[in-house]
Amino acid sequence: MKVQRFIGINGREALGLVRLALGPEAMILSNRTVAQGIEILACSSKDFNGIIESTENTISTPPILRTEPKLRPTAAAVMPDISELMGELRAMRNSLESQIAEISWGNQQSKTPAKNGILRELLNLGFSASLSRYLSENAPAQMSMEEGLRWAKNVLIRNLSVINSEDDFLDNGGVYALVGPTGVGKTTTTAKLAARYVMRHGTKNLALITTDGYRIGAHEQLRIYGKILGVMVHSVKDEVDLRIALEELKSKHMVLIDTVGMSQRDQMVTEQIAMLNGTKFPVKRLLCLNTTSNIETLNEVVTAYRGSGVEGCILTKLDEAAVLSNTIDVVLRQKLKLFYTGTGQRVPEDLEVGNAKSLVESAFKKLADDESSQFEDAELSTLMSMKSAREDASVRDIYVA
Repeated sequence: MKVQRFIGINGREALGLVRLALGPEAMILSNRTVAQGIEILACSSKDFNGIIESTENTISTPPILRTEPKLRPTAAAVMPDISELMGELRAMRNSLESQIAEISWGNQQSKTPAKNGILRELLNLGFSASLSRYLSENAPAQMSMEEGLRWAKNVLIRNLSVINSEDDFLDNGGVYALVGPTGVGKTTTTAKLAARYVMRHGTKNLALITTDGYRIGAHEQLRIYGKILGVMVHSVKDEVDLRIALEELKSKHMVLIDTVGMSQRDQMVTEQIAMLNGTKFPVKRLLCLNTTSNIETLNEVVTAYRGSGVEGCILTKLDEAAVLSNTIDVVLRQKLKLFYTGTGQRVPEDLEVGNAKSLVESAFKKLADDESSQFEDAELSTLMSMKSAREDASVRDIYVA
């Protein structure tokens, strides 16, 4: 039997690779979580049937035991064997757990076909396996699939935390720092927020600060916006400069800080958070999230930039995103408050106050003829048996009643 190994960053991608290489009739032998993502061992149905027939026709003979004296192995020789044995036992345990979970889920599918349909549609929309499973399992039993999807949509809307109104942000004022990875749109969003504040309260009580001294032209970009708005832009290089600037600007009602963008895997993220927390003035951080990113990337970004806590998030590049389910999934499970959504480059038009209903409604609008990422019923058992779908505690606080 020719067994092939497939690795994807998530279950969807791994199953897609299996389907592409071996076809829809492929036999899934095992799956487990590895450092690179999800590993699936599979073979074609022809190879699987061949080994079954070969096994049935083979008569095994007991091995001949020889009683030759053996030297007592040393500790150094025993340790590798023990390590190898433990590795095999762990692999067997993971495989057994996955197979039991797959059988259990398969039995559940036959008992509750409507919930199975809800799960399939949520997965096809792009929501994570853990959230899709949680919603489908908690859907009222008497509902049809269509009713269950409407119910799931309402659950998502109720659980998405958004600011009550723009007054909560602009009228209350404070010091806010926009943080996030490179290219997420922090400078443009800072300009949009500044413009909205100026239209409501004027330029007198607003100040802009930039810490981005890495990108060529980064200071100039914000200075151009500041000049158009009639607001002074202050540049700082380190924590000492930031403390001095905030001391000088303590009389301002609103201070917006445009920070340098860096990868969520850069160790300097921790230093940036420490710099913002090192002032005597409370700096509230707003995390900018790129809606075109996948769930795994967004989770990494939130984990890296959360630090001691963020005030909320701003979703950017909604005009470029093919689906919004990835972002909704992460914002919901990471318990972030949504402030604004960015829908383009125009300042200040392309910025809207967070609206849970509008965001979820947009996520559920998926092209019916897009079959490239559609799951089949036969594949759901394998996907739901993976640990990533069974052991995610971040969905337990979602209110479904």
